[in-house]
Amino acid sequence: MFIMMKWLQKLGKSLMLPVAALPVCALLMGIGYALAPAVMGAAGATSGAAYLVGFLMIKAGAALIDNMAVLFVIGVAVGMSDDHEGTSALAGLVSWLMMTTLLNPGTVSALRTLSETDAIAFGKIANPFIGILAGVVGATCYNKFKGTQVPDFLAFFGGKRFVAIATALASILVSVVLLFVWPIVFGGLVALGNGIVGMGGIGAGIYAFLNRLLIPVGLHHALNNVFWFDTIGLGDLSHYWAGETSADVSWSLGMYMAGFFPCMMFGVAGASLAMIKAAKNKKAAIGLLASATLCAFICGVTEPFEFAFMFTALPLYIVYALLYGIFTVIVYYTGFRAGFCFSGGACDLLFSASLPAAQKTWLILPLGIAAFVVFYLVFYFAITKFNLMTPGREDDDVDASEYKATLANNNYTAVAAAVLAAVGGKENIKGADYCATRLRLEVVDGSKIDEKAVKAAGAAGMIRPSADAAQVVIGPKVQFVYDEFKKML
Repeated sequence: MFIMMKWLQKLGKSLMLPVAALPVCALLMGIGYALAPAVMGAAGATSGAAYLVGFLMIKAGAALIDNMAVLFVIGVAVGMSDDHEGTSALAGLVSWLMMTTLLNPGTVSALRTLSETDAIAFGKIANPFIGILAGVVGATCYNKFKGTQVPDFLAFFGGKRFVAIATALASILVSVVLLFVWPIVFGGLVALGNGIVGMGGIGAGIYAFLNRLLIPVGLHHALNNVFWFDTIGLGDLSHYWAGETSADVSWSLGMYMAGFFPCMMFGVAGASLAMIKAAKNKKAAIGLLASATLCAFICGVTEPFEFAFMFTALPLYIVYALLYGIFTVIVYYTGFRAGFCFSGGACDLLFSASLPAAQKTWLILPLGIAAFVVFYLVFYFAITKFNLMTPGREDDDVDASEYKATLANNNYTAVAAAVLAAVGGKENIKGADYCATRLRLEVVDGSKIDEKAVKAAGAAGMIRPSADAAQVVIGPKVQFVYDEFKKML
């Protein structure tokens, strides 16, 4: 079970690489639409300098949005490979080309008679879900065959050059399996999507609740593929940034994204204030939560906030996820619609507000104020009533403000050194990696880890998936801390 969870967490980390390319789409397409709305079918000029610039910006942004599946192929293949080497990306692309060619309706119809459902399923084969699968196949083949030795007369095809050959053969076998399995999987995803879509605002709320609830295990990515991208014909995110409106689709466009904005921009701030007010060591709580709140407001990255309490106060995290669901239902019925390329922060709201599907974006202020107040009251009541261990409430909480200041001043060497010392020194490290916000470590002896010292080093928190594994929550600057950490090893 732990091995599966570890694999899923690694997959989640791998998906962060292609997702990180999306904010530039929001910037380009948002500004482009403001300059040339006619490109996306709205009223406006169809000539002139502004139109030309807007046209180019929209097309540049669409180049990534329209090829999201390929980004997933490469990101997953590189992220899931042992040493993140470029050969794995080539292997992933080989797998993608093989599977999408062998499983397109024209090829499949030559092998067997297609029902109407099968035709629809295979017509959607070039989707992010299959992109992720292709990336996994490519990375798996790379990890297994990168050191393959062959006879001397075939030496040119040995080692890493053999990876592409192995991947092609493996992809044929996977395609044969998908020939029978994909229509079943596709039908299940369609049933899930249609079931939630048919519930309107309540369905959107259920989706938002599950999205937050699945974050600790990384399975929210699979759910997002159903509702945000065009895997089964929904694609709330894809259609929104294509310049369409609700008239072009069978649901209220933006309904699976809009509810995140008031929660991430304002709700997190209210919850953080409640934690600070309830803290015994307010200085430590402020040092931990202030930057996390700002990060959530500006770019919608909520992991530094969520991991600060999800394991020490799990019931509160479930309530937190439930609040997302409730506000998504409220947002649905108010008519507020907005979309994101990356997450529900102020930047994405700003750049998506000009697109045709955006509706009543001014409502972010009253909705945001309501989210701030509700999150604050619910969190403060729950923390004080049930004595939940949120940041700053442990009797022996260490004051991390000194190291927080060090991290804020970009002194990553000092933070890395403090973390390394807290986890038992380099002799205690078997392996190190990082994801969007966390330093992931494999250790020799888990008993040597001093969790309080880790927090004192400036970490937002720590997760112990097993006796020999530890995840140190640093925040969005984790890559720079990791770079210094690796040097010290």
